[in-house]
Amino acid sequence: MSLSESDLTAAIRREMPGVRADLERLVRIPGVAFEGFDHSHVERSAEAVAELLRGCGLETRIERHGGQPAVIGRKPAPPGAPTVLLYAHHDVQPAGDPALWASDPFEPVERDGRLYARGAADDKAGVMAHVAALRAFGDQLPVGVVVFVEGEEEYGSDSLDAIIQANLEDLRSDVIVIADSGNWDIGRPALTTSLRGLVNLFVEVRVLKSAVHSGMFGGAVPDALMALSRLLTTLHDEDGEVAIDGLIGREGASVDYPADRFRHEAGLLDGVELIGRGTITDRIWTKPSVSVLGIDAPRTLEAANALQATAKAKIGVRVAPGDDPKSVYAAVKSHLEKHAPWGAQVEVTLESDGDPCVIDATGPGFEAARAAFRSAWDGVEPVDMGVGGSIPFIATFQELFPGATILVTGVEDPHSAAHGPNESLHLGEFERVCVAEALLLKNVAEAVTE
Repeated sequence: MSLSESDLTAAIRREMPGVRADLERLVRIPGVAFEGFDHSHVERSAEAVAELLRGCGLETRIERHGGQPAVIGRKPAPPGAPTVLLYAHHDVQPAGDPALWASDPFEPVERDGRLYARGAADDKAGVMAHVAALRAFGDQLPVGVVVFVEGEEEYGSDSLDAIIQANLEDLRSDVIVIADSGNWDIGRPALTTSLRGLVNLFVEVRVLKSAVHSGMFGGAVPDALMALSRLLTTLHDEDGEVAIDGLIGREGASVDYPADRFRHEAGLLDGVELIGRGTITDRIWTKPSVSVLGIDAPRTLEAANALQATAKAKIGVRVAPGDDPKSVYAAVKSHLEKHAPWGAQVEVTLESDGDPCVIDATGPGFEAARAAFRSAWDGVEPVDMGVGGSIPFIATFQELFPGATILVTGVEDPHSAAHGPNESLHLGEFERVCVAEALLLKNVAEAVTE
């Protein structure tokens, strides 16, 4: 006998205390895959996820191919039923300066209906949404499932392609649910249908063989920091619009994003103007952006009265959907070399890149998801939204599994502060996410058998 919507909703509510307790256990593990961190915690995190999947009756193993451990759990489909791949990641961003947190980043604390901890939203709640849905069905799961929980998403997913290629047949599925995005607002669910790509690069400016006395040579000899500063200002025009020839952008995002809401959610200070042109959603979803992420320079407390010989910056480019990261890098490199001030020597090197994606959100899989969202959010119509950030491996899934429906969902809301201090999860919305995923699995099964 198949479970009804009311059965599944009731089952999720019964399971939520245990789901939350397991989520809190997961976030206490500081599994950071970045270099310089203790990777034994990533191993512990993978083992904890594997234990959770085995508890749901999945045949589970830990895989690694030159990077951090991923967890794969499988349960075959009933005869004639589809298979659904459920993706999340168990690694987290570094916590950063503990002084910026209101509580210990790796000790979950509830305040005003939100659970605060690093990874509480991104993405250990994504892991637990999958677990909650599986627990709600118990032995009556109507679809086959493959749960794929990566261990280095925050560090760039360097070994992801190798893991996928090594497990291609086990991961092959009809529907792929990527629980690593968010919803439009508290009380308004969303499917993510476009994401920007990413190009990170370094630009180094050289003007001298070595640093020289600023009094003896200043006024006639350029210093590298000033040259770098002038070079960086050429990346945008007076309105803050990207001023690099050859980058593609498009307009037409249909969701209204009021400026006052956007300013509040961004934490923009009073008097600071927005940059760029067009609607806010165009600027952050469908057009490129260029940001200066860091500069190597002497600290002000230690800076001598000397003209610096070299200066280096890290630049992050978000690639608009439809553009190609390789051509974007070539365009930015050409721009920086062309605009070198005062004959300074400029060297540009690529750090990493990732593809953007656009998802055609039509078909029975998407309708199954939207119906699940409407039920879980008491009739509220879900939004199709873009995301300015990047999940490059979605393009990999699109290439390797061209027949699969890819649903990008998530547990975050505009106040989650993922990657920042005081990351948090709205507990009421988290329960709705868990209900929606259980209903999605039910709807996908029924859509195939109709």
